[in-house]
Amino acid sequence: MRLSIKHATTYAYDPPAERCALRLRLYPPSLDSQRVISWTVSVNGQVIPALLSTATGDRESIWTAAAGGAEVAIVAEGEIETRDAAGMVKGLKDTIRPQVYLRPTPLTETDKRIEELAASVSGTRALDRMHGLFNAVADAVAYKPGATTSATTAAQALKAGQGVCQDHAHVFIAAARILRFPARYVVGYLLASDTKLTETHAWAEAFAPEIGWVGFDPSNRLCPTDRYVRLGCGLDAADAAPIRGNVSGGPKERLSASVDIAQMPGQSQTQNQDGQNQTQQ
Repeated sequence: MRLSIKHATTYAYDPPAERCALRLRLYPPSLDSQRVISWTVSVNGQVIPALLSTATGDRESIWTAAAGGAEVAIVAEGEIETRDAAGMVKGLKDTIRPQVYLRPTPLTETDKRIEELAASVSGTRALDRMHGLFNAVADAVAYKPGATTSATTAAQALKAGQGVCQDHAHVFIAAARILRFPARYVVGYLLASDTKLTETHAWAEAFAPEIGWVGFDPSNRLCPTDRYVRLGCGLDAADAAPIRGNVSGGPKERLSASVDIAQMPGQSQTQNQDGQNQTQQ
């Protein structure tokens, strides 16, 4: 499948920011299940090429401005060719040992409920247990937009019994680590068949010794297909954020973001969101 994507993010500051520094991880990698045909990232109209590749296989760059101004507009766009690999991640140039992803983080700390969820999963093969886990997470945490925030932990989301894709991924990751399966948070794009879209989509990947890394999307109860574009990964949502930064001057910040993704040729699907946020997406 060939997908056209435009991801636009605008930060508005009042009063104007004195200085901005952003770390951008908005460059999809090429791997066996996706090939980058063309891709451009720009900030306020200035093209920002990727500066380096990280140990996770992601590419990133840094943008700074001595006078941040009243608005910072970031646009990532291009064309990606994808294929359905049944969620298997092959050809990614990552060099981190899988065991690193057993490390807990504040967003993925476990509690008794998560331990009980992990213990409920059965199966002899790692892959069977991970399939059981992502269905158990979907059963335990109902999808409800606006029910949580970017600071909600896996334990809080499971206790509430509702959340969004970030929460599904965090609960899955926390439980998988209890079972001693390395698991990581993945952010990317999804050509959805309905209107439940966010600026970006999130899912998890777990390491199965027999086949390597495999993606699991509890929100949709499936492994990533050719409708998914992988952008980057990390220990949790904060670690994998496509945009992170610092702003000097203490201004109030307003975030506007939209993703336009379409199959070529085909009709695009667009979603917009406006709201208050920190300089992290």
